[in-house]
Amino acid sequence: MTVWPNDYSQAWTLAQPVERSGVGLHSGAQARVRLEPSDRPGFEVAWFHEPQRAAVRLDPSQVCETQLCTALQLDGSRLATVEHLLAGLAGVGISSARLVVDGEEIPLLDGSAQPWVEAVAEAGLQCLGDRPAAQVLREPITLQHGQSFATALPSDRLRLGVAIDFPHPAIGRQLFSLELTPEAFIREIAPARTFGFKDQVEQLLAAGLIKGGALDNALVCDGEGWMNPPLRFADEPVRHKLLDLLGDLALAGLPQAQVFAFRGSHGLHTALAAALVSSR
Repeated sequence: MTVWPNDYSQAWTLAQPVERSGVGLHSGAQARVRLEPSDRPGFEVAWFHEPQRAAVRLDPSQVCETQLCTALQLDGSRLATVEHLLAGLAGVGISSARLVVDGEEIPLLDGSAQPWVEAVAEAGLQCLGDRPAAQVLREPITLQHGQSFATALPSDRLRLGVAIDFPHPAIGRQLFSLELTPEAFIREIAPARTFGFKDQVEQLLAAGLIKGGALDNALVCDGEGWMNPPLRFADEPVRHKLLDLLGDLALAGLPQAQVFAFRGSHGLHTALAAALVSSR
């Protein structure tokens, strides 16, 4: 049984490499990722087909697209749908890892971060010592996009909160917040799957999106209910939105802050991550 870190005070990497493959949500193409140990702070990406190419450390400035996922531009290569993997790594306490990728999208797997948690458990964890202390946020940061907003407040601990508001009766208004720890992430957030709406499927497919979406890797809402129940949590949609928020913030490293997003999006989350970097 894996013994997870109690908190985020220490730096952790993987004890050995572990690999996962599957279909990409939007491309529909097969993709592969090997997670490897690293002693360099942060997450860096390398490529299977170009082993001589220098790895690139991830940063919010690389965000190039935020429509229904977070996509990065990495020295001429595009890598999409990174948020579930980054949430899984950061959530369990991994602060240093090398991601070797094959394809232009991270595999969706079951649509949650749970398979990435299981991959880390398979590889095991290795402690790298004390984690450098997160820079204290000295004043609030608030960003607003239309009716949506995200805010980060000075805090002595990491607390995340999300609220969503959909016209669909199956979802409606939902709110979820928690003080984040590896155990809380694994129990309360990691299993929450991505979701979409039946009445948007044809439009999204016509736009070249969700080619890899299916009833076994995404919840599909038909308004009054769900096409593929049961839900893992009664409020699974808002928990998945919190998962997305965490994955996007992981581009900047976990902040020492209280972060809240109302009707958040990848564009809003990654803009907040960039603002947190700028405030250092």
